[in-house]
Amino acid sequence: MRLSLALLGALAVTATAIPADLPAPDKLPQVAELPDPLALRDGTKIATKADWEAKRRPELKELFQHYMYGRFPAKPTQVTSKVLFEDAKAFDGKGTLREVEITFGPPEWPKIHLLVAVPNGKGPFPCFVGPNFGGNHLLTAHEKVRVPTAWVPANYPGVEKGTNKATAAGRGKQADTWPLQQVIESGYAVATFYCGDIQPDRPNDHEGMRATMMLMPMGMPATDRTATIAWWAWGCGRAADYLVSASDIDAKRLAVVGHSRLGKTALLAGAFDDRFAVVIPHQSGCGGAGPSRSKNEKAETVKRITTAFPHWFCANFSAFGDDTTKLPFDQHCLVAICAPRPVLFTNAEDDQWANPPGQFDVLRAAAPAYKLYGDANPVADKVPEQGTLSAERLGYFIRAGKHAMTPDDWKVYVRFADKWLK
Repeated sequence: MRLSLALLGALAVTATAIPADLPAPDKLPQVAELPDPLALRDGTKIATKADWEAKRRPELKELFQHYMYGRFPAKPTQVTSKVLFEDAKAFDGKGTLREVEITFGPPEWPKIHLLVAVPNGKGPFPCFVGPNFGGNHLLTAHEKVRVPTAWVPANYPGVEKGTNKATAAGRGKQADTWPLQQVIESGYAVATFYCGDIQPDRPNDHEGMRATMMLMPMGMPATDRTATIAWWAWGCGRAADYLVSASDIDAKRLAVVGHSRLGKTALLAGAFDDRFAVVIPHQSGCGGAGPSRSKNEKAETVKRITTAFPHWFCANFSAFGDDTTKLPFDQHCLVAICAPRPVLFTNAEDDQWANPPGQFDVLRAAAPAYKLYGDANPVADKVPEQGTLSAERLGYFIRAGKHAMTPDDWKVYVRFADKWLK
């Protein structure tokens, strides 16, 4: 089966022009606390939903692209999909497993290989969608699931040392990170792809979308060219292109989810693609749900993350490492862009590197945008007790334990989705 989708826009960076008055990072004014999400750059305060959508929301998107993530690519003009295999008796007969090859450019360009698990029964079903770290084959022992051919980090099961090639020896070795059967038994579909299909997680190498697409239109400075997290978030949108056309998936009930740096990805994808009805960045920390203006001495900092992983963000972001008060936004503004859609931050007590208390501050600071849509109490008044889900529209959960995505975390995602998608 092949499917074609006609989508608006060209496969290029977004067409919005860079405002000529965006200063260099060192020329921006200092703002010590989290900036007012409803205040325009000229100081005008937004008071209505209409002005938010027409003025402040687009302004924030432009600021995040220019100073942090780089240009967000536009939708392709055409996306095609081909089902590589389908097993209607998977998961002890409880679900259907298929893998779909998604093409969005010339034949030699990278392709997304989307692993889709759907409950058997009457659909369409709501669906969790997001990228994984090491390949679809790590999530199931099914022999027909493709082993990725792109570069894979050496620390994943079955990866050949020295060559960074994934092998079939890794099949099913990380199934707990995306517990497919558990999720479909809860009444949800799951769709995931290897992030390296879009862009392998290493700097400088001429590969992935970095190699196949002109990153800068004429005159665009290199300081805000598309960075890796933006590419991954764009890839989530290409997965959605297929899912909204699949007869067994409910196009209006997609939840984007990711862990750690892919949690950063999920939050950015949710902010820039309204088709994601729920947004769940798990333990995403600095550059994701954690504030850049951190007050937690145990948390990762902008300087640390841009030094260790410069390819995740555009070059402009590294300029704020020594003084984050010059950022004209913080991560609460990215959450605010998602309004009025529900957003859930999930964390672990021992993972202070991801800044759990700072993430709750981010949710609280995003609330004014949600109030414009009529939700008078979009977030809890205080951090919920460990193990207790705060399921407001801006939800929060923290558990005992460390930095990981586990089956128990997925139970929390499902509980939150049950409230907002069912």
